[in-house]
This record gives sequence, structure tokens and C-alpha cells, in this order.
Amino acid sequence: MTTANAHPFWSVIRSVPDFPKAGINFFDLTPLLLEHVQEVTTAMIEAVPTAVLDEVEVLVAIEARGFVFASLLAGRLGKGLVLLRKAGKLPPPVHQHHYDLEYGTDCLELYQGLSPKNVLLVDDVLATGGTLCAAARLCEQAGHQVLGGVVLLDLPALHGELPWPTYRVLDA
Repeated sequence: MTTANAHPFWSVIRSVPDFPKAGINFFDLTPLLLEHVQEVTTAMIEAVPTAVLDEVEVLVAIEARGFVFASLLAGRLGKGLVLLRKAGKLPPPVHQHHYDLEYGTDCLELYQGLSPKNVLLVDDVLATGGTLCAAARLCEQAGHQVLGGVVLLDLPALHGELPWPTYRVLDA
């Protein structure tokens, strides 16, 4: 785990106070993708133990920014990619999981026709853990074995202990 002030990525990440609502400090990771795609991809791969990566068959991308990071990882690792979508974005049949957010509810869907795989969840930021936990439950409901999750940025003060390993490049 890298401390917030020590990693060079922090000089590129833009912090936006009071976005999307008052009291939230939004970390804009998109500047990293402008000129540091290879470094970000390498750092995320290096955050996950090699033994875990060897077992992973499929990377599970969480809509929407997780699509970007999971695609980069899948391309570099030569692994399969599965998209977890918001409700109504995938044709049926789908598995669904409804979950609570800080400010409402949401739903993730996963195509039903996939044979069980060893999966690694991929997203950009781990804040409260609600979306990542919902993604894990949805994958387990579909018969997949969740080996863990990887994020670029973890905000550990906002979530408790998660039921599977979570790997990160940065924490704040």
C-alpha cells in the first residue's frame, strides 16, 4: 500500500472539493489516463499478487469507470473481460442484484449465460464498498468464485473490512 503523498500519481490526480455534492472530495483520475496509461496498468497489475493473477480467468468490470481499468488490465494480461452493467443495459437473460447507496439504491446486472469462472473485480475507486460488495454478490449468485478486487484508489476510512482481498495502488 502506498501513502497518498508519496506516490507520483498524486501529482496528476485532480482533487475536486464538494463534487458531486457538498462535503465530497472527488478524485478525478482521468488525467492519469491522458499520459500515464502504461504506468497505471502496470501499477494495478503489480498491486495483485502473482499467485492470484495466475488463478484469475476473467476480469469483471464495474460500470462505468471500472470498464476503462478492467479493459486495460485484460488486454495486458490476456484475460477475459465481463461487464457488470446498470439495470436495463444488457439484453436478457441477466442476473440482478439491487443494493443501497449513500443517497439511494441501484442495481447491477450480469449476463446469465456465462460458465462459472475465477474472477477479479475491477473498479476505479473503493469508497464505501457498496458497489464492490454488490458486484461480488452478483458474481457469486451467478456461480463465479470471487478471488478479490483491485482498484486504483482506496478510501479506507469510508468502508469497513471486506469479505475478500482488495488490492490497491493508492490510498487516501
